[in-house]
Amino acid sequence: MDLFIYTFITIAYVGILLWGINLAKNNTWFSISNVLILVIIALIYDNAIVAMGGLIGEGRVLKGLNYARYWLHALCTPLLVLYAWKIVENTGIKWISKEWVRIGTSILVIILIFIEVATVITKLELVAKWKYGVLAYENVDEASAAPIMVIVVTLVLLIASIFIWWKLKWRWFFIGTIIMIIGSIVPLPIKSEALTNGLELILIITLMATRQFQERIG
Repeated sequence: MDLFIYTFITIAYVGILLWGINLAKNNTWFSISNVLILVIIALIYDNAIVAMGGLIGEGRVLKGLNYARYWLHALCTPLLVLYAWKIVENTGIKWISKEWVRIGTSILVIILIFIEVATVITKLELVAKWKYGVLAYENVDEASAAPIMVIVVTLVLLIASIFIWWKLKWRWFFIGTIIMIIGSIVPLPIKSEALTNGLELILIITLMATRQFQERIG
């Protein structure tokens, strides 16, 4: 079942990528909010490799491809902090545009990348696992590693979504973030490893929709 889910998610992200490219092309490529496109590219790769794992088969090739999944997660996911800052800045809140906030946001992104590399990447020990019809290499100590980077990024998105709801009366950013949080905390009786990826897809859709909404209202 997960094979079809990961395949569907991959195709969906390709569609969202084209959506994002179209928005950037019609407005500006130089907006910081376009970092969302980099995140989507990383997610396309992540889900595609998991979906194709059984086809590629166990070995050095698949293991190397899975190492890249973890690196892309470490390097690209913190970029959502920049997205959140830019989306809130676009609402016209003056203090968000101050230089110290901009520099602080950039420093936070660098710190989050460093934390993920130091706590996860440098300690990676991948083993092949078949789960629900898909083959992927997973970190042996993944369950014991505290997802500090993910927690901070999610918190930043939640705060940004509240600002967006308050200033623009746009609630979908907030809803997408809450769905991601609840789905990650509350265990669901679903035999699938793809649940978190599905929740990520919902979140990314709401982030892109928020970007489009801001472009539309000017």
